[in-house]
Amino acid sequence: MTAVAPIFRERVVIVGGGFGGLACARDLDGADVDVLLLDARNYHLFTPLLYQVATALLDPSDIAYPFRTVFRRSPNVRFRQARVTGVDFDARRVEVAGGEPIAYDTLVLATGSGNAYFGNPALAERTIGMKSLDEALRLRNHVLSCLERAAQATDPAERSRWLTFVIVGGGPTGVEYTGALAELLGLVLGRDFPELPPGSARVVLVEGADRLLGPFHPRLGAYAADSLRSRGVEVLLSTFVREATDDAAVLASAEHGEATTIPARTIVWSAGVGPTDPLPDKEPDGAGVTRSRTRRLEVDEHLRIRPGVYAIGDVASVRSGGADTGAEELPMLSPPAMQEGRYVAGAIRSGGEPVRPFRYTDKGTMATIGRRAAVAQVGPLRVRGFLGWITWLVVHLYYLIGFRNRATVLASWGWDYLRRDRPIRLIVRSRYDPVVAALVPDDS
Repeated sequence: MTAVAPIFRERVVIVGGGFGGLACARDLDGADVDVLLLDARNYHLFTPLLYQVATALLDPSDIAYPFRTVFRRSPNVRFRQARVTGVDFDARRVEVAGGEPIAYDTLVLATGSGNAYFGNPALAERTIGMKSLDEALRLRNHVLSCLERAAQATDPAERSRWLTFVIVGGGPTGVEYTGALAELLGLVLGRDFPELPPGSARVVLVEGADRLLGPFHPRLGAYAADSLRSRGVEVLLSTFVREATDDAAVLASAEHGEATTIPARTIVWSAGVGPTDPLPDKEPDGAGVTRSRTRRLEVDEHLRIRPGVYAIGDVASVRSGGADTGAEELPMLSPPAMQEGRYVAGAIRSGGEPVRPFRYTDKGTMATIGRRAAVAQVGPLRVRGFLGWITWLVVHLYYLIGFRNRATVLASWGWDYLRRDRPIRLIVRSRYDPVVAALVPDDS
């Protein structure tokens, strides 16, 4: 009887289940490889709608979907909740916190990005970011608590501090959150909080550039600024946050250098993001990995940082015209990450030898400003107002994972539009659980 030689299949380890990592894993579903997806959390987060969780429009479960549910019928893709702490390229293994190293044949780094504070630890300590569900819930709790404290305050100056909200960063996240926050305050002041008259809150959006929405056409940025001002928002351009304290934001004008102090109990940070990866910054442990000026991992035209190791999404420095072109890096957005994930999956399916260099196809970008107002840009085509808002709704609903999530989000949007009501105004703080804390990093 002839012995049958064992069949060994390539093992692909994907670190990170964001848009890029998930797109790669889904495209490898059913392929002749074994795939292990690693993530510190057990769910995929639809980050473009985080601000709606932070402004009491959506529940956390509406924009999150468990990885194990995504791949419950997959014959070859498995998930493991683990926090990756390092990579040994020579031994071809991934090191995880509290567990044995995980061997790989092919590695895909898709670890995403986090808040960047430009080396200012005070900003990190005194502001609230919006890059995770933990932060979005913290922000929702904080804003609603500020309203409760303002309703109880007897000193007008103290009440004003509780009702002043400073948002730093005029990119899509900052603009979307600012518009949604202004709508939330317009709904509850004077109605849910009769002690607080309508219009008593102050919302300030601070942007260091001379216009909002830098990646968009200037006319769309100007439209966003006008739309926010019409909703009662103070838009301060060419202005930076010099200092943040527990009860004030110190601003500086880029043109005149004059400092202005705004008493406020709430400072929201959306001014910068930076890549996060488990690799050391310097040699010799860096094993030859180089980084761009923005600290993203340099990759070749096939998205590899070395043979058998890919980097995609926010963590990778991918040029719009290809590697070595000197072109701008692709933005830290979901469309580039998903295209890169699918490209790497195709390369792995073909045996690790891509037939063509990666080229990004720009399918446009968009941002909502508030009710019946949004901007969208696809190449030379620019859309704004109600049509842009409808386009934004359809696209985001399409890319949500899971029928239930789409249905509940659509229902919440419809209820808010028809009834002008955001019912998820709950201040909820969970108790510390050491079992959960051992698995899930603390982002608060």
